[in-house]
Amino acid sequence: MSTLLYITADPGNLQASYSLSVGEQFVQAYKESNPGDEVVHVDLYQRDIPHIDVDVWEAWGTLQNGGSFDQLTAAQQQKLALLNTLLDEFVAADKYVFVTPMWNFSYPPVMKAYIDSFCVRAKTFKYTENGPVGLLENKKAFHIQATGGIYSEGPVADRENSSRHLKTVLNFVGITDFDNLFIEGVSTAGDRAPQIKADAIEKARIAAKNF
Repeated sequence: MSTLLYITADPGNLQASYSLSVGEQFVQAYKESNPGDEVVHVDLYQRDIPHIDVDVWEAWGTLQNGGSFDQLTAAQQQKLALLNTLLDEFVAADKYVFVTPMWNFSYPPVMKAYIDSFCVRAKTFKYTENGPVGLLENKKAFHIQATGGIYSEGPVADRENSSRHLKTVLNFVGITDFDNLFIEGVSTAGDRAPQIKADAIEKARIAAKNF
């Protein structure tokens, strides 16, 4: 049995959000094809995702210098505990589906905070004399992203900074089996927007059956 983390970073509702509605269809198709697998929904807008702030930074420094967890402030302990829970959950999973809209050429800030929770030395990567090595091998990831314009190709493709960044991060921690699905041009499609969504759902369901 495999565990799939279904990670959503979209504050919209299922009916109005292109990314969430397509992502939901991906999950349904995946469950149909993999009834024995566990699917865990990680809604980043419903989870407490600590940012790397002064509390976290100073807490890490205390521990690295030989201090104990008990020496940390209550705020530091709480934030590190939450980060460790997110990290352990991510490491334990086998597959990952990320669902995001594009905001200002990237994804919502909560997604970056979540990425920071699992990019941890000695847990998901290590440094060697030949450079960094990812520790999360034999896992796979899929990214579903809704965008108002067209960013997978064409004159503004170089402004797509979210899926490219996510691929870079996942490759860094050892997850090299990565694919994505863009739901594109919905802001300018007019009457064609429902068809763009329907086409994306069909592609998502096909991808899910082989994921």
